[in-house]
Amino acid sequence: MSVDALIPYAHVADVQRSIDFYELLGLGVVNTHTDGGRLVWAFVMDPNEGARLMLALAGPPVDPAQQAVLFYCWSPDVVALRTGLAAAGVAVGAIEHPFYMPAGELRVSDPDGYVVLVGQLSQA
Repeated sequence: MSVDALIPYAHVADVQRSIDFYELLGLGVVNTHTDGGRLVWAFVMDPNEGARLMLALAGPPVDPAQQAVLFYCWSPDVVALRTGLAAAGVAVGAIEHPFYMPAGELRVSDPDGYVVLVGQLSQA
């Protein structure tokens, strides 16, 4: 027996604000849950079902300095993704070319301080 999927589950200060950010990365809402009219949980995923993330309303305030996990994603074109994020007003880092991702990688933080690294597997 083994697991066949692993989905990050992040506690966030504002579920809708996080949905809005991850939509910029191409993830769409699959399901949500409200409690007393307040959005408290969401499941977002890319159209090909390769990138998945659950978001839940945090109880205590979210401290960006305490976010000890990062999310690693792939994109077929990090230049275009970076351009789109910057046009949307997102502070996004320069494209780097580390040894493990020679086609390029960018770094961005989501609204709660979670680091999202996006690499490009091959040259476009």
